[in-house]
Formats: sequence, structure tokens, C-alpha cells
Amino acid sequence: MPDSSNPFEQMMKQAQDMAKAMNPALESFTPKGFDALWPTMPKEWMEMAFGNAVNKEGLDAKTRLFLTLAGLTMQGAQGEPQIRMTVRHLLELGATKQEIGECIAQMSVFAGLPAMTRAGEIANDVLKDHAEANDKDEDTE
Repeated sequence: MPDSSNPFEQMMKQAQDMAKAMNPALESFTPKGFDALWPTMPKEWMEMAFGNAVNKEGLDAKTRLFLTLAGLTMQGAQGEPQIRMTVRHLLELGATKQEIGECIAQMSVFAGLPAMTRAGEIANDVLKDHAEANDKDEDTE
């Protein structure tokens, strides 16, 4: 009986089998948390490196990160670790939940609803983790 799965499913299954054969730990790998390998940069450093320190008339770091988030939203789930890290850095720069949501929602016109929805889910995970971390910090004080 022929395999009824589509070519993409077959390719993914083959890649998963190969990864499992090389390293059994890869069977349970997920990109969630991968971004945690890189620390959140302090807002002063981001402003110096990515803001308008070199170009005084240029964009500030927060605006640049919103542009980055917009571009990553266009990639949908492919950019999951990068979306997580960018949202984390935006929060460090003082971005609000509403601003982050508006940036992602604006991309629905260009990226489509599935990509916008996935980016929104990823951002909500980061916002939830951020709120929980702030609650823990307040509890320890």
C-alpha cells in the first residue's frame, strides 16, 4: 500500500529519523527556549550599538527593533527564536504589550494571517514569561 502522506511530511519524517539516529536527544528538540542561550542586552547598550549613537538623525534602538520584529513576523514560525529574542529586547527598551501587538498585527496585510497569528503566539509566550519573571522578582524583594 503506497504512503499517503504528502512530500513535506515524508521529508520531515526522514529528517527526524536521521537526527534521531545521529543523536537520540535531538528527537525531543524544540526551538522554544533556544533564544535563552543569548542574554538580554541592557537598553543602554542596545541604544549605543543599534540606536542613533552613530547617526544622530537616525532611528532609535526601539524603532529598529520594531522594524526587525515586523520582518521576522513575515517569516512566521521560521523565525521563532529570533522573534522571542526581539520581543525580549523590546521589553527591555520599554516597549508595551500594545505596541508589540500592533507591530505584529500590521504585518497581517503583508505576511498573512497565519504568520501574524504565529508571531503573536510567540510574542504572548515571551510576554507571559516576562510577567512571571517580574512577579518572581517582586516576591524576592
